[in-house]
Amino acid sequence: MLLFRYCRCLTQFGPVLPRRPQAFTAAAWCAIRLVGGSSSSNNKDQRWEHPRHSPSWRQALAGLLAGTGAVLAYGLHHHKAQQTDAVNVLVKAKPAQLPIFSQEEVTKHRSLQDGVWVTYKGAVYDITAFVTMHPGGDKILLAAGGALEPFWALYAVHNQEHVLDILSEYKVGELRAEDQKKQQSVASSDPYSSDPERHPVLQVNSLKPFNAEPPPEILSDSYVTPAAIFFKRNHLPVPWVDPSSYELQVDGLPGGGLKLSLDDLKSHFPKHTVTATLQCAGNRRSEMNAIKQVKGLNWGIAAISNANWAGARLRDVLLEAGYSPDVARWARHVQFEGLDKDVTGTTYGASIPLNKAMSEEGDVLLAYEMNGEPLPADHGFPLRVVVPGTVGARNVKWLSKITVSAEESSSHWQQNDYKGFSPATDWDTVNFKSAPAIQELPVQSAITAPANGAVVSRGDEEVTVKGYAWSGGGREVVRVDVSLDGGKTWQVAQLRNSDRGQPPEPSPPPGRAWAWKLWELTAPLPPEAQQLEIVCKAVDNSYNMQPDTVAPIWNLRGVLSNAWHRVKVTISDDKE
Repeated sequence: MLLFRYCRCLTQFGPVLPRRPQAFTAAAWCAIRLVGGSSSSNNKDQRWEHPRHSPSWRQALAGLLAGTGAVLAYGLHHHKAQQTDAVNVLVKAKPAQLPIFSQEEVTKHRSLQDGVWVTYKGAVYDITAFVTMHPGGDKILLAAGGALEPFWALYAVHNQEHVLDILSEYKVGELRAEDQKKQQSVASSDPYSSDPERHPVLQVNSLKPFNAEPPPEILSDSYVTPAAIFFKRNHLPVPWVDPSSYELQVDGLPGGGLKLSLDDLKSHFPKHTVTATLQCAGNRRSEMNAIKQVKGLNWGIAAISNANWAGARLRDVLLEAGYSPDVARWARHVQFEGLDKDVTGTTYGASIPLNKAMSEEGDVLLAYEMNGEPLPADHGFPLRVVVPGTVGARNVKWLSKITVSAEESSSHWQQNDYKGFSPATDWDTVNFKSAPAIQELPVQSAITAPANGAVVSRGDEEVTVKGYAWSGGGREVVRVDVSLDGGKTWQVAQLRNSDRGQPPEPSPPPGRAWAWKLWELTAPLPPEAQQLEIVCKAVDNSYNMQPDTVAPIWNLRGVLSNAWHRVKVTISDDKE
């Protein structure tokens, strides 16, 4: 008789039920090794453990036997489950040899109802149970019934050892040799082969897609960040667009829509210039990783930059397309769609509130210039949305379509990513539908110099601390406090909104402070100190302040990381 213990997924029948390979006996397929038990070769009981039932995923298996029939149910418990949540079953069956499947058989498994099978390097995997746990949502179903290689060429972040370890747990067989040869004969082109050249000074977090940030020490050297070192955040390959044939489509308004060429945008609408800071939602994620591992690129403090953007106002274009006050009675959002796409043709998308898009004070641009030049390829050539004061993810690049709608964008990046959660929420309990999409970002500041771990000479007698500060929603940073002793005492830094030697820019109108402030403090070295813990915190004109520590704002995606920034510096008595 099978002994089982229920996990909370145990009653999931139907779609999550895996299909048993034909070569497996029922006993072998249902068998699972005692979790945490001995695997000594001297053990008289031969116990078989299917890879999918390894302790790392704590999958539970239960058999319910009655009369002449048998009903099998199994539950998939996530990685945080304890050993007691797994099923302990004693089975005296020897492992069966993994079966060989044809590509035709694999192709039959393309849904949760029929099972979700994929191939990778000649092996067959039944990933049905993993679909609901996939961090990328149901996009994993796009690979169902076929090879993973084309998708992993696109989402190269999967090519990591721990991902391959997870995949190995779901192996159910081998692909027939002749079908393997067919797969190998199809040349797999690299979708990133035409990506633009990047400056070698950038610190790369991901090559494919390309994501990188400048060294912090040069970030605050210029009030306007040069395009070459402006942080790069790409979700997909960079598309190459012919500006002469480029066309922007505007939908969702009375009148049947509007199509505009790049020349139309430049000649028919007034050109506006806005200096605005863009910040990735994951900026400073590395500090959350130091508390507890999160999922996402390990950004430092430089996934933020400032530029002069120029183009047509979104408001003007929507008015031309037929917007009227009546539209606001039913519409709530403006959706954007980019030209960057995956192998299935799925494009990057996002949306912003309609009131932000239509506000005369919102300054939302359809930008075709960056720092006085045409947009570089990495930054959205020939056209992108710039939504000042809003998280970078909504500033869609390579813009192809605008839709006025009653609904938010249905894009994965709007619905299942870029949202904040409680520190108590983990991947077992997260419900992305329960949280709003990030729009405005909280107040932020960081120290760009000196670097953490730097050594300063006591003979210098003083230390100069530099950094940046910014707040979302057009809220102006009015003060940055700096401490040399971990927050016991504080000094006020000097703020600037222009480069050194240049006259300061006029203060922006209330609610339209889109650009960062750079700041600096020079202070004497404490006479007896051997080490400094330098801390900074910013205050905006709504008196929002940064939290003092990371732990209370930790979240499973590592977004909205804006605690006091801290660096430790050693004081050397060597005066050379």
